[in-house]
Amino acid sequence: METKTEGFKIRLGIFIIAGFALFLLAIFIIGKQKNLFNPVFKLSTKFQNVSGLQVGSPIRFSGINVGTVDNVEIINDSMVKVDLVIKKEVQKFLHTDTKAGIGSEGIIGDKLIVLSQGNPKSKLVKDGQNIASVEPIETDVIMRSLETTAGNAALATGEINEILVKINNGEGTLGRLIQDKSMANNLDKTLINLKNSSKGLDENMEAAKHNFLLKGYFNKKKRAEEKKKKAAEKAKQNK
Repeated sequence: METKTEGFKIRLGIFIIAGFALFLLAIFIIGKQKNLFNPVFKLSTKFQNVSGLQVGSPIRFSGINVGTVDNVEIINDSMVKVDLVIKKEVQKFLHTDTKAGIGSEGIIGDKLIVLSQGNPKSKLVKDGQNIASVEPIETDVIMRSLETTAGNAALATGEINEILVKINNGEGTLGRLIQDKSMANNLDKTLINLKNSSKGLDENMEAAKHNFLLKGYFNKKKRAEEKKKKAAEKAKQNK
């Protein structure tokens, strides 16, 4: 009987010690999250929409967790006040023009507060000061925009595919030009004729320049061009 009692006492003692250890661990974790073991100071900011931000959400500065959200309070129908608890050692890096924005862990992760650095020439923030905020962009708005863009891209792709099918089937002018060899040959002949006609025109113009009946006209035109060129050079020299 005494053996059973001693065994029960041992198990009870182990249970009490384990429970007390878990209690201390919980206090340590909560205290670390709430910065109970570090000197802190408080700031506050206001948003029209906190986008799911909650008490206990982390606060980041330069990518480092520096505090937690202490309180989220609705002031009126268009304004929400957010109280921030930040490590005292960070205060020397935050200035009066520092702004608070709402970010997230990844695209759809938990919400958090992100503090900007501000102008180093500005004064440092004071304990209890209210800082400006930047309204967050709603994730659902971004998703709707992406859906619209994807829909437009799919529509454009479908229309391009239809055009390519018609071209491959020889429909339309471009399709007939690609598929119909005789039409392509006719186009090649037309281009060759245009080239020959241009060459013949150049030869006719050259012959006309040497014709005594038209030689005076071309000489007169040449002298006018030379006179115009000399006048332009003289005007350039006077400048």
